[in-house]
Amino acid sequence: MPERSRDARHGGRTVRFAPRIDALLTRYTGADVFRLEPDTIGVAGPDQMDALLRSRPANAEERPTFKPVRARRVSRTDASTYMQAVSSDVRTALRRPLETDVDLTGSWPQVPHAYLRDLVFGRERLRFRVLVDRRLELTPKLTWSAVTSGAALLGRPGRQVPLSKLASLVLDSATFEDRRYAMYLYRRVAAPVCFTVAALVTNAVWLGAPFDDALPNRHIIHEALRLLPPSWNILRVASPEFPAVDERIGAHDDILLLPLLSHRDPKLWDDPETFLPERWNDLDPDTHPGYLPFGHADERCWGRHMVLPLAERLLDLVRRDGLTVRPDQSVATVELDGLMEVSDVRVTHGRTRSPVAA
Repeated sequence: MPERSRDARHGGRTVRFAPRIDALLTRYTGADVFRLEPDTIGVAGPDQMDALLRSRPANAEERPTFKPVRARRVSRTDASTYMQAVSSDVRTALRRPLETDVDLTGSWPQVPHAYLRDLVFGRERLRFRVLVDRRLELTPKLTWSAVTSGAALLGRPGRQVPLSKLASLVLDSATFEDRRYAMYLYRRVAAPVCFTVAALVTNAVWLGAPFDDALPNRHIIHEALRLLPPSWNILRVASPEFPAVDERIGAHDDILLLPLLSHRDPKLWDDPETFLPERWNDLDPDTHPGYLPFGHADERCWGRHMVLPLAERLLDLVRRDGLTVRPDQSVATVELDGLMEVSDVRVTHGRTRSPVAA
């Protein structure tokens, strides 16, 4: 399986990509528009990506929050209500002081995922905790089974049992069908928060830990998002607007926009294959061409305002406790899964505790 060095400054660690991802990087880095499949065009040029994403808004099928739940339409009101609830739960979690007794050593991203689940949603009843479990990603049938069985359980816990705002929405449902729908939306908005933050910080730890004390957390995060963006592609289904933007796109072609490639384009970045958080001293992540870790400026991912502060909190703990990758691990794998993350990173204490960088 192919291997690519991403940072020689910290023990020569290597990222081993799944073959199809490595093929994309090898064949198309630096290209702007290219055919991937008979009915799919790949796009990585910053000007083309910008024009295509401006040509029409994403439809409901292209935005995960609005995808129908078993043929039941998700209204903007419902989506907004659930997003506001999870945002409130995140804000409440971020107001808590850093834990003094937390142990984040072990296999990442599993360890930070569990930490984030408990931080944001608390130790709720099993019917809710299971909805944020990583194992549900194995198959949609497993997810629906957990949703259905959880919806079948009646009754509210006593007042002594803390509930997140998100769980309260579910328990306010009047019927089994409504409760099942609400449980599915709980999964849809809660799980990505934990998945994305755990993946992002795991990638950052692999690429650069231990970090220079002078580096701001936000620079580390932006650079990890550049080299290993958890959301590494954006799909748009065939539309009449697209051939008008670029004649290489046919009327029936879907397009796959690839920040994975634009984030490494040597025309856009100095030393593009190297993890250099300090580059963000002079770059603006909101305007730099081809940098789309949270989508286009016209429709940024709704979770951005939650992902960044949660990632910074997790990095605060990593840096305070001197966490780094075990010295006997030099290779980590990125599978062809939904999110781009290095798997099974073995994290340990690398040095004595130090102050968190400002």
